[in-house]
Amino acid sequence: MAVEVAYATSERQRLIAVSLAANSTVEHAIAASGILREFPEIDLSQQKVGIFGLVCSLDKTVSADDRVEIYRPLRQNPMDARRGRLQK
Repeated sequence: MAVEVAYATSERQRLIAVSLAANSTVEHAIAASGILREFPEIDLSQQKVGIFGLVCSLDKTVSADDRVEIYRPLRQNPMDARRGRLQK
C-alpha cells in the first residue's frame, strides 16, 4: 500500500511516498521513508506524529493513501502569541 511521510522546517518541506506491507505502522512508514537520515534533528521520542492532522501514536496502523506527518515543537504557545499581537 502507498502512503506519504511529510515533514517541514521553516526552510524546506519534504513529502516522501513509500510503499508498505499491510498492517504497517506509522513508525514503519517513517523508517521506510528515510526521513530520519535527511533530518537528523527529528526526535520521535519527543515530537508528535499524526495522520492528516490528527495526532496519533507511532504504533497506529496506517491505511492506503494516508499522509503520516511529523510535527515540530512549537516555539511559542499560540495563546501567548495571540495575546502579544493583541497588546500591540
